[in-house]
Amino acid sequence: MFARHIDTSYPEVVRTNFDRLVWGRLVSNSCYRFAPPFIAVIARGLDVSVAQMGVAFMIGEFAGLASPIIGRKVDRGNRLISMMTGIIGITLAIVLAASSVSLVMFACAMFLLSGSKVLFDTSLIVWINDHVEYERRGRIVGIIETSWALSLFIGVAIMGVATAIFSWRVGFLVGAAGMLVTGFLIYSGLPHHDAHPPAHTSVKAKVPRSGYLVFASSFLLMGASQCLSITFGPWFEDEFNFSSGGLIAIVIVLGIFELVSSVTSSRVTDIWGKENSVQRGTLLMVTGALLMAAGAHISYVAVPMLVLFILGFEFALVSMLPLAANIVPSSGGIGLGLTVGAGTCGRAIFSTVSTSLYDSVGPIGPALTAAGLSAITVVAIATYARSAR
Repeated sequence: MFARHIDTSYPEVVRTNFDRLVWGRLVSNSCYRFAPPFIAVIARGLDVSVAQMGVAFMIGEFAGLASPIIGRKVDRGNRLISMMTGIIGITLAIVLAASSVSLVMFACAMFLLSGSKVLFDTSLIVWINDHVEYERRGRIVGIIETSWALSLFIGVAIMGVATAIFSWRVGFLVGAAGMLVTGFLIYSGLPHHDAHPPAHTSVKAKVPRSGYLVFASSFLLMGASQCLSITFGPWFEDEFNFSSGGLIAIVIVLGIFELVSSVTSSRVTDIWGKENSVQRGTLLMVTGALLMAAGAHISYVAVPMLVLFILGFEFALVSMLPLAANIVPSSGGIGLGLTVGAGTCGRAIFSTVSTSLYDSVGPIGPALTAAGLSAITVVAIATYARSAR
């Protein structure tokens, strides 16, 4: 399905295993993305407020602070074992979330989910780096990242339907079952003999000073995204009377446009350049967030501008991943791990900032914060582009 979009000039081992890797990312992304759109539903089930749920998500995201350590471990370890460890951790986290009877228990589940997701994602991208040269990774990563979009209108939508029919706990369990299946497919199909790190990998490689601008950009980009991703559910419920079914429809629409963005990135990022692509996507985020703030109480303004914002975010994120993995060319896990860690920290901090702003001043607060963070990202990545030359 996905492998047909890459030609025979790519290594056979990549083309043979491409579909199962993308499906693994799709299901793991679904598990990871399920909770935010249904934050209000889960909060009612646990008898807590949206702001308290924001704290739980913040705690969960702080697991990403271990990303630099995880990246170094992946660089010098067996990629397949790392992937499977991440898959097992994601599955256990989802089961724990489904079983939660308190906010603390749910926060622990989110913490395990976040850390395990970092491990799985980093291992997968580093495996790709082992087999595909930097100049051609934009297309491969772009196609892989269609799984981020597809996870919304396939995975999250299915889990959302289970939520609407049964409960959010059943929604989580559907995701856990999907992880078990994809984990089996990856382990049984991926060749074991070439999952070790290549001989040239250097675990003592240092990060260049310019690389910290990429980490800062990731922090800002992810923080901006989280401001709206975690608040649009209660925003649209409170302001426009959206039901769970209505939120599912929005999720599907967002997924479609994210898919368009990922496919576009896979086709143009290597041509435009990674830095230029990140800037262009982020400028769309600035535009969308500002117009959302201006039309916060008008559905036919807020909803389309959310779509534009997410489209820009997806394009910027997909374009940033191959850039991040090449900050230290001989050790992709280091740059990728630090980038993911910075982004996770951004999501963690702005999980609680955005929900607190929403509770105190309404939807305009998170929207303006997202616009500001996105604007600073444009400056940071432009500065990196100049220093990298």
